[in-house]
Amino acid sequence: MTPSSVHASARIPEPEALAIRLETPDDEEWIEALHEVSFGPGRFARAAFRVRERFAVDPALCFIAELDGVRAASVKMTPIGIDGVNGYLLGPLMTDPEYRKQGAGRALVRHVCELALAREGVSFVLLVGDLAYYGPLGFEQVALGAITFPGPVDPARVLVHSSDPDMANTLKGTIGRFAA
Repeated sequence: MTPSSVHASARIPEPEALAIRLETPDDEEWIEALHEVSFGPGRFARAAFRVRERFAVDPALCFIAELDGVRAASVKMTPIGIDGVNGYLLGPLMTDPEYRKQGAGRALVRHVCELALAREGVSFVLLVGDLAYYGPLGFEQVALGAITFPGPVDPARVLVHSSDPDMANTLKGTIGRFAA
């Protein structure tokens, strides 16, 4: 079962129909199907997946966006540290193909970044993605090669969001454990 096949006849919802809620165990099957649709069989080799193999996601920062009461997008956040600086790895962010370009994904990114960066001791949100999509949401490209992931990653796609305007230039090191 793919997420879009469930909603093939779904109408296009109005933008004001967007709701964001915490992920629940009832969402797991839908999320796994969406992950398969979004990233295919190579999803387990992705650098972000390798990070999540080492460090558990923070269930308080895993959300679902619904449009007209129907699940449309999902996001997870994983606490990480880079050379003593605490932050979160955003991802995966996935939107059901039937609901793309309706703002659900962007709303989730704004929501989780705001919550994560409001936490004491958290300095950044990091991700691997397209600057064209994430730049307008406050992300900047990290200095090329500054962050070492537990797997191959295109250094031009490593982006950071922070209230520190120098973070994109100063954050460097290997992704490790969130320092308590």
